[in-house]
Amino acid sequence: MKIETNTNNSFHLTYCTNIHPGEEWNKVFANLQQYIPALKAQLSSDKPFGIGLRLADVATRELLQGNALAEFQSWLTDQDLYVFTLNGFPFGGFHRQVVKDQVYAPDWSKQERLDYTLRLVNILAQLLPPGKEGSISTLPLSYKPWFKGNPLFLASITTSASLNIARVVAQMVRIKSDTGKVLHLDLEPEPDGLIENAAEVVDYFQTHLLPIGGEYLATHLRISQQAAEALILEHVRVCYDTCHFAVEYENPVSVFKQFQAAGIQIGKIQISAALQVDIPTDIQQRRQVKERLLPFAESTYLHQVIARDNTGRLRHYSDLEKALPHLERSTDREWRIHFHVPIFIRDYQLFQSTQDDISNVLNLLHSNPACNHLEIETYTWEVLPQQMKLDLAASIQREYEWVLSKLLVNSPLELISC
Repeated sequence: MKIETNTNNSFHLTYCTNIHPGEEWNKVFANLQQYIPALKAQLSSDKPFGIGLRLADVATRELLQGNALAEFQSWLTDQDLYVFTLNGFPFGGFHRQVVKDQVYAPDWSKQERLDYTLRLVNILAQLLPPGKEGSISTLPLSYKPWFKGNPLFLASITTSASLNIARVVAQMVRIKSDTGKVLHLDLEPEPDGLIENAAEVVDYFQTHLLPIGGEYLATHLRISQQAAEALILEHVRVCYDTCHFAVEYENPVSVFKQFQAAGIQIGKIQISAALQVDIPTDIQQRRQVKERLLPFAESTYLHQVIARDNTGRLRHYSDLEKALPHLERSTDREWRIHFHVPIFIRDYQLFQSTQDDISNVLNLLHSNPACNHLEIETYTWEVLPQQMKLDLAASIQREYEWVLSKLLVNSPLELISC
């Protein structure tokens, strides 16, 4: 759906279909048919309704065969739906199997990642309504622990990644020239990603992507380095995931200012909440917190933990299951855990969520409309502790309604045609 506030800010709001299991196109389409029309009837019955589409590698190949894409576009038109954003982070299987650090594979140094993303670009270029921008979120280059203690290999990976991203930009430039459609690739920082916070994003753009990618584009397109760097800043942006930045203890106002000062745009905001735990000093209470956290240490996804002590020093744990043994005796006073929990719930007994960070970002957008693509992304419904599992369709609708209620706080809005 598209929403417009009385401050003349307009936003496209959707949820990411990565919450549904299934990598093949027939399974993806079946999920869309099952959930999207009913949601539209409840939330946007008389206006177009946007879709945040997650396509695995196999689905991109199948969708580009025969008449599959044309048939999908026909269904979108019949249902008064539109696609404006894709999730290109997970390459392969994402549900009902061990994912963990393999969610970063293949990384941006690999040809497979480049080829997959180029297929996403071509699909979105065909699905995107005229006059609208299209976003594709993607991984933060690679996974830091893979390169620990090997700086030369890390430098090689970063260079290869920058060149591959520049190749995607070249394709987006051609599409804009041919169709007028603006597409952007949105790097998604997260804990233990090769770029995981605002400072690392800015450093990567300035130290690697702009000079290396710019040189490639300048040669390839026969333009100046300055013009090439301007194209990169137009077509490569950041996916601001509110869970990820909250786990990093980053303030939204500060992050927005850092990006804008560096000329880096936010292409998409993913609306998600992390777990936030105030660590008690009493050892018995710590044991109770540990017991309460055990069901969240599940085996499918990485649940990185960043701890903060009384001095503000941060300590990183690569996964919740590795952090829990340290809980009783550590000097940590707060944990933030990369586990996407329902955004409409703040209190989880003994700990909370980072829901306030979402509210702060949505409020900030009224005065600083840095991005108009909003995507709800709670993908963990199947792995939540049993007592938290609710009806999926009703839960998705509750997440929409919570976001809309927050946008309504400072500025009444109405649904309008895309």
